[in-house]
Amino acid sequence: MRKIKHLTKLLGLSFCLFSMGIFAQSVKGKVTDVAGEGIPFVNVIEKGTTNGTTTNDLGEFVLTLKKSPSVIVFSSIGFTTIEKNVSAGQTINVTLSDANDVLEEIVLTGNRSKPRTILDSAVPIDNIGLAELQATGQPSIDQALTYAVPSYNSSNQTVSDATAHFDPADLRGLGPSRTLVLVNGKRKNQSALVYVNDTPGKGEVGTDMKSIPTAAIERVEVLRDGASAQYGSDAVAGVVNIILKKDVEYTQVNAYSGITKVGDGFNGGVDVNHTFAVGEKGFLNATLSGYHQDYTNRAGEPGKDDLFGVDNQWTRDNPALGMIIGQPEMTKGDLFINGAYELNEDVELYAFGGFDYRKGKSFALYRTPYWITDDFGLLTPPGETYNGFQPTFETNIQDILFTAGSKFRLGGFNADLSATYGGNTVDYTIGNTINVGLGANSPTSFDAGAYGFSNIIGNFDVNRQFGENISIGLGVEARQERFEVTEGEEASYINGGAQSFPGLQPSNALNETRTNVGVYGTLDWDISEDFLIGGAVRYENYSDFGGNTSWKINSRYKLGEAGVLRGSYSTGFRAPSLHQVYLSNVQTLVSGGTISNQGTFNNVSQVIRDLGVAPLFAETSQNISAGLTIKASRNFTISLDYYNVRVDDRVLFTGEIGGTDDDGNVNAAVQQILDANQVTSIKFFINAVNTITQGFDYTMRYRNIPLGTGKLGFNLALNINKTELEGEVATPTQLSNYKNAIFNRKEQSRIISARPNTKFLFGGNYEVGNFNASLNNTFFGEVTWQHATDPLKDQTFSGKVVTDLGLGYKFSDFVSLNVTINNLFDVFPDEIDTKGDVVTDLGGRFRYPWEVNQFGFNGTTFRGGLTFTF
Repeated sequence: MRKIKHLTKLLGLSFCLFSMGIFAQSVKGKVTDVAGEGIPFVNVIEKGTTNGTTTNDLGEFVLTLKKSPSVIVFSSIGFTTIEKNVSAGQTINVTLSDANDVLEEIVLTGNRSKPRTILDSAVPIDNIGLAELQATGQPSIDQALTYAVPSYNSSNQTVSDATAHFDPADLRGLGPSRTLVLVNGKRKNQSALVYVNDTPGKGEVGTDMKSIPTAAIERVEVLRDGASAQYGSDAVAGVVNIILKKDVEYTQVNAYSGITKVGDGFNGGVDVNHTFAVGEKGFLNATLSGYHQDYTNRAGEPGKDDLFGVDNQWTRDNPALGMIIGQPEMTKGDLFINGAYELNEDVELYAFGGFDYRKGKSFALYRTPYWITDDFGLLTPPGETYNGFQPTFETNIQDILFTAGSKFRLGGFNADLSATYGGNTVDYTIGNTINVGLGANSPTSFDAGAYGFSNIIGNFDVNRQFGENISIGLGVEARQERFEVTEGEEASYINGGAQSFPGLQPSNALNETRTNVGVYGTLDWDISEDFLIGGAVRYENYSDFGGNTSWKINSRYKLGEAGVLRGSYSTGFRAPSLHQVYLSNVQTLVSGGTISNQGTFNNVSQVIRDLGVAPLFAETSQNISAGLTIKASRNFTISLDYYNVRVDDRVLFTGEIGGTDDDGNVNAAVQQILDANQVTSIKFFINAVNTITQGFDYTMRYRNIPLGTGKLGFNLALNINKTELEGEVATPTQLSNYKNAIFNRKEQSRIISARPNTKFLFGGNYEVGNFNASLNNTFFGEVTWQHATDPLKDQTFSGKVVTDLGLGYKFSDFVSLNVTINNLFDVFPDEIDTKGDVVTDLGGRFRYPWEVNQFGFNGTTFRGGLTFTF
């Protein structure tokens, strides 16, 4: 009996020791949601292994580790995935937030003193994660935002010189110049290019969005409210803040490719993102990417040439008249970094930026044998019949951005001191063409010159909270901007210049700078837990046109936990860009059925001064917005915002001004300028018009709807937008009878109707196990092209729905597949109806609209890719 008792004790002791051994190699804990409720069936996996378990009905788990310490990954459909460093024997409690509950995510844009959630903010902000951007299937950030944010628009341009390689983008139809782009909260440099061709955004300067690779982005915050009082010039329509990836604990490689339904436009790319440890307290996230796309062709096939009045054997043998009209050819490479190092608890060093290089090729109007009658044997192979030629417009684009700084404590304040350099250059090569005036001595490829823009920015910002209710922010920014124009080789501009684009001349070359200094202050007062009132004021002084003071007041009232009411009023400004002040060139254009050279004279030119054109000065604006957000549940949210934006003294790029005025009378002063410069018309920049833009933004999200063993989600977003002209066009005294020429009906339509007046996004996604599917529909509302002089020749292009289908499958923790069909039903814009004006479609060469472009005209595109995570 005693032996049995001893044996029982021995077995019990052995079991305890065995159990202690097991639990010594185990971790346990509980997984809850933000409300503190346990989440069942959460995957709990030891990273890098197949070892794992799931939580029980109460959200509790026990996991035996293969090694200690280790990393545990917690994941569940509809919730964010997080990782925890653990050691054997540890008890941990984990809270997972709703992966789609963007209202509870902290955003950095719109408040310079205290980060807030979207629900706490007094202004409307979209927070768009990388997964949502990638789900659009679009290869660039500007195109992805077009299909993710209803009030954001960008579309591929064609046969528009360098504009075809940048694609103007804007918020709320207010033009590229009035959307400020930030990277990690710091101002991104503008591009070197002025959009001088017949496209949306004509006469304006934007930011080169294609220079930022999607793979480097963590998320994009879009502030849909005037913010000049906080961020300075350009933030009239709002702010796009691109947040780069930080200390990511895995390496990701994406390889993808695509092609259009008709077999052209082949594209493909590879990107790699990896984080390097820097000592024990630092990181450096790096992204390397490469991408190539072929051109597409959707030219018309008139079979005759109404522009030149020709119907002969050549036009019948070449029904498309030799044209290539579509997206340009492009090859690009990017290197981006984002890093930080913590010196101690009070000091952090950081740096970020990147370099983008792109080579592009687009096409000009085909030079037919009855237009250019001889190429002197320079382009035609020996023994073959001369058949005309299509010049190419080739670009080398470089964009660089680098910011370095430090965040530290300073006398009770949080301080941020930084320096930024940003630059963009575009070099022109005009290929497959000749200078007819040089005859057989002409080159067939020309260096046509280059544009460059750069800025150097210093920022010092401080903020502090006083108790729980008051927070302030103060800051100063000093900026130097530089605009450079480099002349082309002599053969590109002498004797009439290269066909399609006479090169930049020595008289166009320049290197101009200006400086500005801005100071700002912000104040937020949480009067109660629910009621917030805030404001900002900013003064900036520019060396070339003087100063401006902008201010803003905003408020937010919480409706308990269910929602929020918000509103703001602000003034703003936009400084005329250096490009608009100093740009000058000569372009070949089609006007009235004839081919001619048009001269752009800069705003400081004595030629323009003699016509009474005043120096450019800042546009000013007033912005009113009001809205509400309702959080019916953790998974169901609705928001609605109204906005009204008035812009005074808007800078315009005039129409063609010839020797006769609107009434047909000869203006001797203008004619003298035309004769002296051997051009048929002149153009210039001028503060000339006031506009009022108003509209509504509406969003609805419903997530995590149980369906079978998976979860379903819906999203709906709507923008209704209208811009109207107010008052008379401002004209110089000497050109008082040129109002129509300065701002004719066609130029007006670029402001009031070139972008969709309504844009509607409706989509759904379903996730089950390792499979996910999404179906998104984007309705692009109608756009209207106005004839320069005859309202009977206007055309409204009807609204269309573009449907995108995405499918994904996760084979393992390391490999996943994504397939996207963009424009599933092969939808195209309405075709051009010339109504008798052959210039409208350039003699049938253009089948689809390009001056008012809703969504491009490539048709269905198939894309697929693999993602490797390790």
